[in-house]
Amino acid sequence: MIATLTTAMRLLTTAALMLAAVTAQASTPSPATAAPKTALVIHGGAGFVPKDSLSAADLKDIHATLNRALDAGSKVLSTGGAALDAVEAAVRVLEESPRFNAGKGAVFNAVGGHELDASIMEGHTRRAGAVAGVTTVRSPIKLARAVMEHSPHVMLAGAGAEAFADTRPEIERVPNNWFDTGHRRRALEKAQREEAEKARKGLDPTAYRPLEDDAPKYFGTVGAVALDVHGHIAAATSTGGMTNKRYGRVGDSPIIGAGTWADDRCGVSGTGWGEYYIRAAVAHDICARVAYRGDSLQAAAEEVVNRIVPSLGGDGGAIALDRDGNIAMPFNSGSMFRGWIRPDGRRGTAVHED
Repeated sequence: MIATLTTAMRLLTTAALMLAAVTAQASTPSPATAAPKTALVIHGGAGFVPKDSLSAADLKDIHATLNRALDAGSKVLSTGGAALDAVEAAVRVLEESPRFNAGKGAVFNAVGGHELDASIMEGHTRRAGAVAGVTTVRSPIKLARAVMEHSPHVMLAGAGAEAFADTRPEIERVPNNWFDTGHRRRALEKAQREEAEKARKGLDPTAYRPLEDDAPKYFGTVGAVALDVHGHIAAATSTGGMTNKRYGRVGDSPIIGAGTWADDRCGVSGTGWGEYYIRAAVAHDICARVAYRGDSLQAAAEEVVNRIVPSLGGDGGAIALDRDGNIAMPFNSGSMFRGWIRPDGRRGTAVHED
């Protein structure tokens, strides 16, 4: 009798454990039904900004603007929207801020005007659009997307890009002086004084290699990379280019593969000395290392930004994001305005190495 009761108790215990296991399994989402990942990373440019050069009010405004850009992109992603819409939304916020070298805060060229560049790319389709040297378009990133969606081309430049903008009623136009800001005017005057000083010293006055006390002339480019609920990645970059640039100079920002890249595994937006980002095909190289060598996103981004670019003589930074929601934000220029929202919801903004 005792043996029979013991056996019965064992059977009941086993049944209870099996029921508990089934219940736990049923209540735990499988990987297939787990909530899809989304992520977003943005930048407002790399360069050297000494900590003591930014007041408390400056920092408060910078972080607030970065957070507004994150909010704009996150609003799209959190409602199931496309990564392409998210990066455009985030970049448009940054284009409207005089803090950054894009849109409203664009730097001056050598003749005292503004020429703006931008590009956008959707990873899983490889669709891309770009504009270079536009002068009357309030949101260059919006025009870049219009080129992608409403033309047979990838890049339009100068007068051709402006003519295309004339055909798109949704593209807002402004006079070129709408982009003027006092601090960018002072930066131009400083750059031209330094150019004259180089000439006085017998140095090439048109070279962009800075004097020891020069601040980078390309600082402030903006960009965003997003991962949406469908597992798709998009990247976008917008800039006013380089202070005191001439001859219709175009940097890396509107060039697919140099300043912007997205595929089905990875997306990148770069910020730095554009000539070197073009020569090193920085944005594509980072993602190629992930795709072809199996490098982690962090390892690939660090190698390209912190070894390849400096070895050529350039500097800058980049933001990168992969399909697993991993984020990399390397820079070698002393500072980079940046912000992020990770798949688990953690978010932040930063300027220096903090």
